[in-house]
Amino acid sequence: MASRSVEEIKGESHALRGDIRDTLISDASHFSEDEYQLLKFHGTYQQDDRDQRVARKKQNLDKAWIFMVRSKLPGGALTAEQYLAHDRIAGELGNNTLRITTRQGFQLHGVLKGDLKECIRRINLSRITTLGACGDVVRNTVAPAAPLKDEAHLDAQRLAKELSDTFLAKTSAYAEIWLNGERLNGERPNESSTEEEPIYGKFYLPRKFKIGIAIPPRNDVDIYSQDLGFISHQEGGRVKGYTIVVGGGFGMSHGKTETFPALAKPLFYVAREYAVKAAVAVVTTQRDFGNRTDRKQARLKYLVNERGIHWFRTEVYKRLDAPVEPAREVTWDTVSDLLGWHEQGDGKLFCGIWIEEGRIKDTEGRRWRSAFREIVEKFGVPVRLTTNCNIIFHDIEPSLKAQIDDTLRRHRIPRPEDLTETRRLAQACVALPTCGLALAESERVFHLVLDRIDEILKEYDLQDEPILIRMTGCPNGCARPYNADISFVGRAPGKYAFYVGGSVTGERLVGLREKTIALEDIPSRVRELIEEFVHNRQNGETFTDYWGRTHVNGAAPTPDQFHTELARREARDFAAVEA
Repeated sequence: MASRSVEEIKGESHALRGDIRDTLISDASHFSEDEYQLLKFHGTYQQDDRDQRVARKKQNLDKAWIFMVRSKLPGGALTAEQYLAHDRIAGELGNNTLRITTRQGFQLHGVLKGDLKECIRRINLSRITTLGACGDVVRNTVAPAAPLKDEAHLDAQRLAKELSDTFLAKTSAYAEIWLNGERLNGERPNESSTEEEPIYGKFYLPRKFKIGIAIPPRNDVDIYSQDLGFISHQEGGRVKGYTIVVGGGFGMSHGKTETFPALAKPLFYVAREYAVKAAVAVVTTQRDFGNRTDRKQARLKYLVNERGIHWFRTEVYKRLDAPVEPAREVTWDTVSDLLGWHEQGDGKLFCGIWIEEGRIKDTEGRRWRSAFREIVEKFGVPVRLTTNCNIIFHDIEPSLKAQIDDTLRRHRIPRPEDLTETRRLAQACVALPTCGLALAESERVFHLVLDRIDEILKEYDLQDEPILIRMTGCPNGCARPYNADISFVGRAPGKYAFYVGGSVTGERLVGLREKTIALEDIPSRVRELIEEFVHNRQNGETFTDYWGRTHVNGAAPTPDQFHTELARREARDFAAVEA
């Protein structure tokens, strides 16, 4: 029997129920493909330990099935109690680690099927949900994590929560399956409760949908990678409104020229009071016109590319009963986080801490998990997770600074100032052994790659040079490789596509430099770029500025920019000029 499409599975799921509850309590080792698709909406991915696949297959054993559970944290905000709840769950039901995501969420890895319901139930007991952290819905809304007490940062967090509440699915299936019928607010549904989804409808969205909020000049949320982005505009210290951008997204498939990354385009400016209405208008336009026959073409970026931004703007206007103005000009200077100690504007401090690949764990050399648990338990400080997979402790009394520094030092947590700027910026996705889509390693090898790159940077006295390097295990782009200065995207075990030409501000897309290079050759390829940069830079140019002055990737997005090697494109363009 032919497998059903995801659209069929959603439409026939009885508001995301399917047979999840029956399989959950059965002796089955794992869920069916249909159930797997629905589980995503509930915030969990069915996976297996890929390190064990070959050995288990030789022994005629089933795969080592495990689950990743993702919490939905608007703006990356957690109370001290919520952080500790996740830490305990990781130790008791997971693999003793917490993974910060590029969407400011927490992922728990290694959860067994028999513990899945208890894991999700306990997350909800901390008043956090996993509903909508995955699936064809609006995912976690990201916002600047810096806990500054100015109006822009306060309003960004407020707007993130408003948008999250607006787009949370209304189905009671989640409560029935995972919470014994209790709703997220602790109440049980009554007979008049509805299964209607006023925004999503029966079939939900064509694909996942990502929303972000940014405050210039720090583009820490990578606003142009979002399906829908809000850029804060202030006058006199007050947030007057937001410039809206649409159609960003980085997923693609190697060699499939109909797939490509795209940066979001300006749509219009809207006053603050209409921001949520504008979001609903954009999301419902994608709901009604997004491609539902080909999931590789279903993201908003393809709709905007196919129909054009003017058409899309007109459709949004039809749904938005509010005045709009032209998009405002905006300037960015970095995608980085505020790391180290800072005043937050109310007499208290915050401390941003770099985490290697966002994995909170204890190793022989560095005890991130123990250090963070001690800080939160002892001082009761709240937490923000960043889209660069780092952590911020905030609302800290200045008198506690020395004690927190001592805790970090005892657990050998590196200080940001002791790292190269490139390392502080760098990012890798999870990849193997848990991600089912990974074609190559990423998180587990990236720190080793950066060790070699650090040596090169120090050799050329570039420790403080902001070069943005990212790595992913497949072309879906979870670590946002397609707007980095330099990136490596997995093609096969030990093999990567090599891209160059994005920017440290997140405003420019890469171009494919080499289709395939070996993992061990990455440092030498980076050295070539560094040497070229050092010998030819002008007037203290950054790597980003140097590349923009000396190389042209082409009008973005052009599909061959990501699928055809740079040398071949340059030869073709030269031949065209000569002709």
